[in-house]
Formats: sequence, structure tokens, C-alpha cells
Amino acid sequence: MFFILALVVIPLAAGFIANFFVGKGHGFEPWELFVAGIIGSFVGGLILNLLTGDGLEITVTGLIGSTIGAIVVLAVWGWLRSKGYLRRA
Repeated sequence: MFFILALVVIPLAAGFIANFFVGKGHGFEPWELFVAGIIGSFVGGLILNLLTGDGLEITVTGLIGSTIGAIVVLAVWGWLRSKGYLRRA
């Protein structure tokens, strides 16, 4: 039960934290923050957990990696949107 809840809450929190750092003024929708959080959590959290040897467990390094991954994904998303490659929803 905790694992399923963590799979929803951690990406959502990572997306909103990434919006705090990167997305001010870009007008991201909440679903975009959730998607950026999911992608960032998968990429950043997985890479950082595998580099530190934690595997697929939910750890602090995974949470930090999820947030960093979401920041990178949201920055790229905002850049692509500003260049006209992505339309606003």
C-alpha cells in the first residue's frame, strides 16, 4: 500500500518542487507537473539509486534524484514550449 501511494505522491511532489525552481511564469498545468514528475522520478531517481547501489528501494537519494530529474524535465519541457515545438494544453 505504501509503495503504491509513494508512486503517486513522490512524482507529484517532485513536479511541484520543480515548478518552484524552474516553472515560475511558464504557466504549467498541474497534469504537466505530474507528468514531468513521473518522467523525472523514473529517470533521475532510478539513475541515482543505481549509482549509489540502493537498487529500486525508496530512499532519500531516490527522492533527491526524482526532484533533480523533474527539474531537468520541466526545464526542457518549458524550453520546447517556448520554441513552439509543444503547444499549450
